[in-house]
Amino acid sequence: MSGIPGITLKGIEALPVEVEVEITGGLFAISIVGLPDVAVRESKERVRAALRSLGLNLKGRISVNLAPADIPKEGGLLDVPIALGMLQANGYLKDYPRALYMGELALDGRLRRVRGAVPAAFLAREMGVPLYLPSENAEEVALVPGVEAYCADNLGELVMTLQGEEPPQPVPPAFIPEMPVNADPDFADIKGQRQARRAAEIAAAGHHNLLLVGSPGSGKTMIAKAIAGILPPLNDTELVETLLVRSTLGMDTKPTRIRPFRIVHFTASTVSVCGGGNNLMPGEVSLAHRGVLFLDEYTEFKRDLTESLRAPVEDGTITVSRATGTVSYPSRVLLVLAANPCACGYHGDPVINCKCSPTDIERYRRKLSGPIIDRIDLQVQVPRLTPSELLALGGKEEPQESSAVIRERVINARKMQEDRWREYGLTCNAEIPEKLVKRCLVLSEADRDYLAMMAAKMNLSGRGLSRVLKVSRTIADIAGDEDIQKKHIAEALTYRQLYGRG
Repeated sequence: MSGIPGITLKGIEALPVEVEVEITGGLFAISIVGLPDVAVRESKERVRAALRSLGLNLKGRISVNLAPADIPKEGGLLDVPIALGMLQANGYLKDYPRALYMGELALDGRLRRVRGAVPAAFLAREMGVPLYLPSENAEEVALVPGVEAYCADNLGELVMTLQGEEPPQPVPPAFIPEMPVNADPDFADIKGQRQARRAAEIAAAGHHNLLLVGSPGSGKTMIAKAIAGILPPLNDTELVETLLVRSTLGMDTKPTRIRPFRIVHFTASTVSVCGGGNNLMPGEVSLAHRGVLFLDEYTEFKRDLTESLRAPVEDGTITVSRATGTVSYPSRVLLVLAANPCACGYHGDPVINCKCSPTDIERYRRKLSGPIIDRIDLQVQVPRLTPSELLALGGKEEPQESSAVIRERVINARKMQEDRWREYGLTCNAEIPEKLVKRCLVLSEADRDYLAMMAAKMNLSGRGLSRVLKVSRTIADIAGDEDIQKKHIAEALTYRQLYGRG
């Protein structure tokens, strides 16, 4: 008895499953073994109805084994291989190509879209076999280079293709062109805030984490959202990485080179942000991979959630461990935080007086410290503008640069970084490991003495000093300079002076 190859998912990884079917005499019954979840166990009703639409009425006692038996099987991915196994056991399917099969069946035999098509394509390419899948999944699989894939609209069409009665429908490789970015909001619409705008540009150019602190109405959220309009497009590798996560969740979104931008509310749970649950699904930090994760009102988030982000922000991956297993998801995010300076929000405000006591202010500021903030490269105060400044009375305000102009500089800086770090498998300055910081970010003796003096004066930690060097390298890249200079270091140091912390 030869099994029909199918797949199941474990995180963003597809695992091969062998579907074996045996039919014996007796009263009609279908049993599925091999650690199936509820969706897999319910597949017997979908498969039975779909086969009836082809004119096959199942009889006898049917046993379906999903091997290996010790790996949990989930979802509707195995409907198609189970149906093909039953056709084979009844003598309706004799010769078929060795391939991977996946898809969920409707009661009338149609093949419905399933999640996990991109991981399945990677597995098929690794095994050197074709992949047969629903037509609705063809668009995302077409982006995986080097995979041989075929699609079908219904079970009958698939069976006729396997028997050679109809030609297969190959999935041609696709290329996603770069589309124009509709910057909303545009940096041209943001009044003033020169330092915050500059910090946002540096953050986008080097993928550096950013903290914005200011009173309500100062424009923190607007600046954070405007970052989405100046990010460089995803390259081919990054596009497939983001597609892997979206495909695992079954998100019905068209492939695009626009980087993800995920906003998380402070009421979100740790599981929804970091991932987990019964099926160990990816969370918001993985959906924001290669893009922006924006945490507004950062000080209102639960401590266990903010602490759980320490490792993902530092390492670029997050490991979720539960009783059902352990999986790892990518989490290379540009973390943007926004917070008020105090509990009432108006400490240092030029218009409204703060109502907090010095003790309250100090207690609140302690929320803006610690391991997470130490991992933030750029820390910026965003002062609230007066009404006259907002209205730009008298037309004295200079016109602001648009997002399109800033994005051009960001793209050029990112290209310089990709060329510089390609041999190390890196794409931007924020990813530089410590060994490369010491080896590659070389300073002149005078600049090194200046940085050492300022680091001692500002009480910079080892991590803080390393991040100043990385930000200095990005500032130099934006300016088009080959070497890090004193002016680049001086500007980078200004973004580590929030509340006098290193």
